[in-house]
Amino acid sequence: MTEKPSASVTPLRPRVKCPECGKLSSRDTYPFCSTRCKDRDLNRWLAGVYVIPGEPADGQVGEGRRDDED
Repeated sequence: MTEKPSASVTPLRPRVKCPECGKLSSRDTYPFCSTRCKDRDLNRWLAGVYVIPGEPADGQVGEGRRDDED
């Protein structure tokens, strides 16, 4: 008799290179190899190093409307 795989089993992700240092990723910090690399990447996002290109949305800071515009 063969057993069916349990629905609660999560398949393992394939190990990939860490985008920060190039070492193989860790399961706990995927896709990074360590908490250190994960935190370094987060710091870059928070510091504004990474930017998603695109047009500014209406009402963004720096798009002030002058009183003489209609």
